[in-house]
Amino acid sequence: MTEPSSGPTERILRLLALLQQRHTWSGSELAERLGATTRTIRRDVDRLRELGYPVNATQGVAGGYRLGAGRALPPLLLDDAEAVAVAVSLRLAAGGTVAGASEAALRALTKLDQVLPSRLRQRVHGIHDSISTLPGGPAAETVDADALVEIAGACRDLVRLEFAYADRSGATTQRRVEPYGLVATGRRWYLMAYDLDREDWRTFRLDRLREVRVSTWRFTAREHEDPVTYVHRAVTSAPYPHQVLVRFHASAEEVRAVYPVAAVTVEHETDVTSLLRTGGEDLAMVAVYLGLAGYDFEVLEPPGLVEHCAVIGRRFERAGR
Repeated sequence: MTEPSSGPTERILRLLALLQQRHTWSGSELAERLGATTRTIRRDVDRLRELGYPVNATQGVAGGYRLGAGRALPPLLLDDAEAVAVAVSLRLAAGGTVAGASEAALRALTKLDQVLPSRLRQRVHGIHDSISTLPGGPAAETVDADALVEIAGACRDLVRLEFAYADRSGATTQRRVEPYGLVATGRRWYLMAYDLDREDWRTFRLDRLREVRVSTWRFTAREHEDPVTYVHRAVTSAPYPHQVLVRFHASAEEVRAVYPVAAVTVEHETDVTSLLRTGGEDLAMVAVYLGLAGYDFEVLEPPGLVEHCAVIGRRFERAGR
């Protein structure tokens, strides 16, 4: 195979970019991508190692080259689309829910802005100028960044967690759990885990966790529901005293377009009807909330919601006169 027309330096940079894109590459795959021989790839890998990049090589059928973790973070090679996406994500993260992440995001955004080519800088600034935040509304609960990383690692490595957990009233209990997944709803972070002492699945708000400890006890994963589905159901209805089920005379797609995904669960029933499940503490407020959709609906559960809808309906009818 003939050597590529580009020089060795450009080829090595392209090799580094490929190693950052995927977990493992075989020597033949890299050679084909770069238009070089496998011998040349081996030399380029050695050159990257000399420059401080921890490139690991493994043998066998599943072997190949992979970029390992080093003592320092190596420079990242981003294409235009990736650079714009990272810059915009950092801009949004500056108002995030992870304690300390806002300042870190701003520092990283400043560094990135210094090295962006002018064509990309103009695109990013144009997007930033179009992004605004609406003041007011409920404040987002922040979580500790270090605890978030530790919990995510425990989910990945299937290692038990121990922590103190404060419930809605402020009472604290000690928990031992098997963590399975983290889910962010926009304002809050949740952990889906199996509570060993209660022998049941639970959802935990991360802002209520204290004294998080990652044990050395590994566990075998149990059969479990998808964390997003489980947490979604738990946060939309389970915490509330009133469980609500209504039939909307509109498709599931139309109803989902009205309500935030973190507030309701919408199921397809027919092409022109759908079932909405949610929860609430005040049925009068739930009645108003359902009326905002702009579609006719029938109350299936609970019976008390029917009377609230009737009372509010008569009130609006009088106002309409």
